[in-house]
This record gives sequence, C-alpha cells and structure tokens, in this order.
Amino acid sequence: DSPKMVEIKHIRTMQDAAGKDVEVVDYTDVKSVDEAISQCEAQKANLESQVAEVEAELADYIAIRDAE
Repeated sequence: DSPKMVEIKHIRTMQDAAGKDVEVVDYTDVKSVDEAISQCEAQKANLESQVAEVEAELADYIAIRDAE
C-alpha cells in the first residue's frame, strides 16, 4: 500500500501590469499526508509558543500602562 500523497501549492500575491493583485503559484510541494500532518503539527506548536510569548509581552505593557 502506497501512502496517500498531497500536493501543496504555495501561493503569493503579486501585482500585474495594470496594478491589480493576482495570485501566482510560487512553488508546489508533494509529500505524504502523514509528513504534511507532522509538519503542520510542528508549525502549530511553534505558533502557539509565539502566541504565548506575545500574550506575556502584552500583559507586561498593560501592567506598565496601568501602574500608578
């Protein structure tokens, strides 16, 4: 049994000659769905960590603003 594969298109927005935004495929990845899930879970954990850091920083700023 071969693993299920997914094709992931990485898209970016550019402007055409008329100045209109257009989406273009920057590149395409093909990988097993298990690898894609694993990478996505790792990215999610990283982003959750960044959110926690930003929330702590925000709390510090609010405490400074509210300090008497």
